[in-house]
Parts: sequence; structure tokens; C-alpha cells
Amino acid sequence: MKAILGLVLALFTMSAMSADSPLTKVIASCEGCHGANSVPVATNIPILSGQQYYYLYVQLKDYKAGRRENAIMTPMTQNLSKADMKALAEYFSTKPWPNVDSFPNSELADMGNSALDAGQCSQCHSKYKGDSRIPRVAGQQLDYMIQTMSDFKNKVRLNSPAKGSLFSSFSDEDLVAMSHYLSGLQ
Repeated sequence: MKAILGLVLALFTMSAMSADSPLTKVIASCEGCHGANSVPVATNIPILSGQQYYYLYVQLKDYKAGRRENAIMTPMTQNLSKADMKALAEYFSTKPWPNVDSFPNSELADMGNSALDAGQCSQCHSKYKGDSRIPRVAGQQLDYMIQTMSDFKNKVRLNSPAKGSLFSSFSDEDLVAMSHYLSGLQ
């Protein structure tokens, strides 16, 4: 039922946008990096299709407000209205999560699973597929995961202070290992 509702909302959102509407142009711009086929053009770019709606919306708000910095994303959000951000979050969250070929190192993945258990990451992330405010990390791009965890650890990414504190307790090797484990999940 949830999938049907999501599909109806996506179709409604897309039908409300003409091919030359500003939001359609923004979506096309997003898909230039994040992939029109839902697979990003590089492994350091996150998968958006199938990500949690509220999480996507909050990240767009954080880029716009400067709570999350990125040389590409911060400027792209500056002219987005609240309605635009909600429509973008709706559009990407209702698309299916793609199966991305990930080739994690199995030894590192085993170490990463142990580190995730030690950090009690599943307390919030459950099966790592996300839940509203919690992002899906299962099957996310390996290089993006490594960079994100490192950014939290090194206080580059500031929009979730609890993550910064948590990741500072892990070594860089642990972060790489956790990323290998998570990117291999589907």
C-alpha cells in the first residue's frame, strides 16, 4: 500500500510539472550527478532515489541554511523554496532504490560489521534501510559513505552533532571498514 501511495504521489508531482517548469529543470540538474537512472555518476555521490523523504527534505534545508556545506549542493539550494524542497524530496523518495554494483572488501566488511555492532549503530539504523528521519545507508555508495563518516568525525559536517561525537570514537580504519560493510548490503 505504501508503495502504491508513493507511486501515486510521484505521478501527481510529475504531472503537476511541465517539461519546462523550473522544478523539472532542477530535477534534471540533480539527475546530472545523482543519475537519471537512479545510479550516481561517481561513487562519491550519494544515491537519492529511494532515500527517506524527510531525511532528503532536511538535508536540502541544511544545505540552504549552511548547516551542511558542499561546494556544489549549497549554491544549488539557495533559490529553492520550502515547497520546492518538499517536491524534490517527494520525487526522489518515491523512486526505487537502485541495485548498485558494489565490490566491498569482504575482510573489511566483516571488521565493519563488528565496529557497527560495537557502536550500537543498529539501535537507530535498524536494518540500515532507513526510517523517516534516519537515512538508508544499506547499499549506499562506498566512497560517499567513507567521506560522510570522515566528515562527521572531523567536524566538517556539522548538521548532526551526535554523529560527530559517535564517529570521533572510531579510527579512520573503522570508518572505512564500516563503509565496506554498509555498501555491500541491499
